[in-house]
Amino acid sequence: MSARPIRRIEELLPLLSRGNFLDKCNEHLAKSIETLEALPQEKGTATITVTLTFTYESGRLDVKPAVKSKLPEEKAFSGTPFWTYEGALSVQHPSQIDMFAGPRDVGMGARAEG
Repeated sequence: MSARPIRRIEELLPLLSRGNFLDKCNEHLAKSIETLEALPQEKGTATITVTLTFTYESGRLDVKPAVKSKLPEEKAFSGTPFWTYEGALSVQHPSQIDMFAGPRDVGMGARAEG
């Protein structure tokens, strides 16, 4: 039997897991590109890591492939400030006046015009 020796990585990769590994790598590539193109800030980084683990015993070499990707995280929501008021939440700071609550009684210091 004259088997052709494999000495190059590009010859090895299509043989791993009967081609399924290379298909999975292509899925990671497509997802990375899709995610990067969809970023609202049009800037980001994705990383695809391919690991080949070689185990040798008595002339037999097993190759175990793995692929993983790290995609940019979705931008987190910004914090919304609240204050506590009578055991509940309020969006109004307790020491500030509510300008939008409507007209108020001006009080003793106001002069009537007329």
